[in-house]
Amino acid sequence: MTSVLFIVQIVLVIAIVILVLLQKSQSMGLGAYSSSNESVFGAKGPMNFLAKLTITLGFLFVLNTLTLTYLYNKQANTSVVNEVKIPKSAPLPPAPVK
Repeated sequence: MTSVLFIVQIVLVIAIVILVLLQKSQSMGLGAYSSSNESVFGAKGPMNFLAKLTITLGFLFVLNTLTLTYLYNKQANTSVVNEVKIPKSAPLPPAPVK
């Protein structure tokens, strides 16, 4: 189970990095100081599809990280010693009577 979640974690990281790199910069360099007529909503505009997808993948990343942490801690609290079966010893013979 943890190996599947670890692979999902790696895929989520790669997808988030790609989505962040595809998005347009908020500052736009020196153009941020001039008036911008990009949209009716102002300079920032509404969140587009890439931003919403990035937030969703980020949320899934956090949930996956918490799940992996829980599973690894649950696994770390167990010990091999807890699994050892201790054979019951034979009953002691009665003590000799003097």
